[in-house]
Amino acid sequence: MTEETPGVRFDIERDTRIGLPEAVFCAGKPRAALEGLFRRFADPAEKPILFTRLEESVFAALPESLRAAYDYDALSRTAWNRTCPKHPEGVVAVVSAGTADGFVTHEVARTLTYLGWTVELFEDCGVAGLWRIQKALPDINRCDVVVAVAGLDAALPTVLGGLTMKPLFAVPTSVGYGIADGGKTALRSMLASCSPGVAVFNIDNGYGAACAAARTLRAIFTR
Repeated sequence: MTEETPGVRFDIERDTRIGLPEAVFCAGKPRAALEGLFRRFADPAEKPILFTRLEESVFAALPESLRAAYDYDALSRTAWNRTCPKHPEGVVAVVSAGTADGFVTHEVARTLTYLGWTVELFEDCGVAGLWRIQKALPDINRCDVVVAVAGLDAALPTVLGGLTMKPLFAVPTSVGYGIADGGKTALRSMLASCSPGVAVFNIDNGYGAACAAARTLRAIFTR
């Protein structure tokens, strides 16, 4: 079943089919279509909704009355009207190589928070200083699922893959100079990892990795 907003065929029952609600990817959408969705989901009778890749300038251009109805985070470029019901158990460790990866790291964390899961952030754990990941490792291993976010040579997921038995999802970012090639080097490095069982996502796709973590947690904790 779908319900329509002008220019948009919104999949309102996706959550009942797959356990994940539809989100709105804002980049490239006409302003009028986005504003229509913001107006629609400002209604308290509507389901929770997540907007992703929502640039600060686009959000700022909305009427103040609409902006007031949403929780917006400029770093992750996400907004929601409210979050989904909180899950009583299930924790995701979101580990980043550097603070420059924050826009993806926080997209992962905000998506999981929106979906009702608990997140623990471990930022700036790049392997250029191995003590950083070593110090965080005991707390990471107390979590149920791990998402690793890294640009440049993206060695972090390979190192983590040899240190944790938890399900591990890796997200390459577009961060880095020259040969980093907008994240393609990080993607290839992760795909070529010698650590077995590391699942790799598209460049900067924090939302996708968060949804994979949520599916895994649902499989672990829902019977």
